[in-house]
Amino acid sequence: MKKVLVTGANGQLGQCLQKIAPSYKELNVIFKSSKELDITDILGIEEAFVKGNFNYCINCAAYTNVEQAEKTPDIAYKVNAEGVKNLANVCKSYNTTLIHISTDYVFDGEKDEPYTVKDVPNPINEYGKSKLLGEKHIQEIMDNYCIIRTSWLYSEFGKNFYTTILKKAKTDDILRISNTQLGYPTNAMNLGEFIIGEIKLNEFKYRVYHFTDKIEMTWYQFAVKIINDKKLSNKVVIFDNNTAYLASRPKNSRIN
Repeated sequence: MKKVLVTGANGQLGQCLQKIAPSYKELNVIFKSSKELDITDILGIEEAFVKGNFNYCINCAAYTNVEQAEKTPDIAYKVNAEGVKNLANVCKSYNTTLIHISTDYVFDGEKDEPYTVKDVPNPINEYGKSKLLGEKHIQEIMDNYCIIRTSWLYSEFGKNFYTTILKKAKTDDILRISNTQLGYPTNAMNLGEFIIGEIKLNEFKYRVYHFTDKIEMTWYQFAVKIINDKKLSNKVVIFDNNTAYLASRPKNSRIN
C-alpha cells in the first residue's frame, strides 16, 4: 500500500483531498494541517518523516494572500520558498516523491496565448516570486518531484473567489467585479482527483505540469456564472475595473 502525506490539509485543496481519498482504498493518505506540521520547521518535518515512511508527499501548504505578501513579503518567502526548500530536502533524504502545488502567478501575463510549461516564468508580484523560488529550490534539490501549476482554484471549502461571491451575494444586491483579467477557473476537486489518480497509477511522467479546467473566463464572467448557477436572479453583477490592488496581477492567467 502506498503511503501519502498531505501537508496544508486544512486548505481548500487539502479538504478536497480529504473528501476524495477514502475512495482509494489502495492508498494510505495521512493529512496534516499547517498547525500539525509546519513546513518552516525542518525538525518537525524530519520527525514526521521518521515515523511516516511516505512514498509521496503532496504539498498543499502555502501562503496565498497576494495583497498581504506585497506588504510583508518575508512571510510569503518563509512559507513558499524556505518551507518548500525544507520539505524538498527531507523528501530527498527519505526518497519520497514530492508533488508540489504552484501557480499561474509565476508568469507576467503579457503573453497573448496560454502559457505552456516551456515558457520562462517572470512573476510580477511578491507572491508569484516566492512561489517561483519554491519551484527552483525543488528543482535544484530533487530528482523525483512533480510541480503542478494551477490557476484560479476554487471549491466549496475555505476562502476563494467562489465562496467569496456567494458570501457577498447574501448581503449585496449589486456585485462589482473586475473584467480585466483572463484565466481558467479550476475546481479543486478536479485537481485533487487528478493528483490521487496519478499516484494510484504511478502515471506522473513529467516534472512540471499545468492543470486547469481550461474554460476561459474573466473574473466578471466567472461571477456571472456563479450567480446564474445558483439561480440568484435578484443579484446583479457589473464591471468594476477601478479596483486598486497593491500587488500587480497578470492580465493573462491562462496556463495550457
